Amino acid sequence: MNSALTEPRAPASVGPLAEGRRWVDADGIHIDVRRLLPPGPLVAILDLVESIRDATHVIVHHERDPQMLYPELAEIGWTAERIDAPAGEVRLKLERAP
Repeated sequence: MNSALTEPRAPASVGPLAEGRRWVDADGIHIDVRRLLPPGPLVAILDLVESIRDATHVIVHHERDPQMLYPELAEIGWTAERIDAPAGEVRLKLERAP
């Protein structure tokens, strides 16, 4: 019996993409969580937001509207606003609540 066929595979959310792809642009820090399995997107976004100590905005690139994210953001003093995005993508602008 080939052991390679019976070994469990790591979930898709494990590895270098587990945090989402990140980059900095003029409008803030972008995080693309579209390829992560739940709860990966929620965890990656909250980890990023909680690491920011100034007024930097976060732009989230997601596959769907992350309903579970909004109460979590409110609890830590952040807001989310849906912004224009290409078809098939939900894009949010996150910022500290005033």
